Amino acid sequence: MFRGTPDGDDFDEQRENMVDALVGTGRISDESVIEALKTVPRHEFVPEARRDRAYVDRPLPIGADQTVSAPHIVGIMSELLELDEGDKVLEIGTGCGYHAAVTAEIAGDENVYSVEYVEELAEDARETLADLGYDIEIRVGDGHEGWPEHARYDAAYLTCAAAEIPDDIIDQLRVGGVFVGPIGTVEQHLIKTTKTEDGLDREDHGGVRFVRMQGD
Repeated sequence: MFRGTPDGDDFDEQRENMVDALVGTGRISDESVIEALKTVPRHEFVPEARRDRAYVDRPLPIGADQTVSAPHIVGIMSELLELDEGDKVLEIGTGCGYHAAVTAEIAGDENVYSVEYVEELAEDARETLADLGYDIEIRVGDGHEGWPEHARYDAAYLTCAAAEIPDDIIDQLRVGGVFVGPIGTVEQHLIKTTKTEDGLDREDHGGVRFVRMQGD
């Protein structure tokens, strides 16, 4: 996983301060999530022209009309997933690879499988992640279909908003597995769903705003 970058101490200090601010405002509290956010160099995943804002807690454009989520939402989603080391995780929407790297710091990079609709973004994410020492499997395809070859997953999440929770992704979760993602069209809500023997336990964690899921 992450082996460090040659960019010096300035970004490290900015990253530390950003995460401390998220903790101070109560947005995140789980130690594994805090450590992951303090470890992953978000500036390496955003376009060079945007790097001076990499540690402002806001989404940033990454090309192809897509964005990288604000760090606080990455942290919140990571906490809702309740990940442990060794959990097998499905990510839908690789984007620039930042969220996948945070997940990898918690679960282990060999346990993260990510699907990206836009080939250009997938290729760039693979390169960035590899340069930083992550070994995360990425495939290009329609995220609605999940990645059945690696099922069953302990957790799955969307980095883009779907009208409904994709059935295939729920099918690929184990019983007890957790799904987290923005769901809705005009109005989106962050939904956590736990798969049970009898169906789904669903929780609504409030309004959010994500780019729309592509494909299907």
